[in-house]
Amino acid sequence: MIFIRLTPTPDGQSPSGFEVKGHAGFAPHGQDIVCAAVSFLATTCTNALESIAGIAPKVRQKDGFLAVHVRPEELNDQAATIFQVFSQGMRDLMDAYPDHVTLTTK
Repeated sequence: MIFIRLTPTPDGQSPSGFEVKGHAGFAPHGQDIVCAAVSFLATTCTNALESIAGIAPKVRQKDGFLAVHVRPEELNDQAATIFQVFSQGMRDLMDAYPDHVTLTTK
């Protein structure tokens, strides 16, 4: 199971970060489309925060874990949109693969 936890801004209007941990277990290593989709969305979000929103997020990563956070005072409209797209993509994955992906808000 992959666990995704969104961290909302203090006003709750947008995520300001996320943590992804675990492995989907949908298919063998190297063939798991659910794991690949989650990894792709998380990596794209992280890269877009830097290249589009101009923010250097705090990133922590190790095997089966990724945490990406932006300080609320650094969050701009572009970053908020990027996080909202990430959140929507993860909700869509959770709806499609409920036995392999779970999404919560901190």
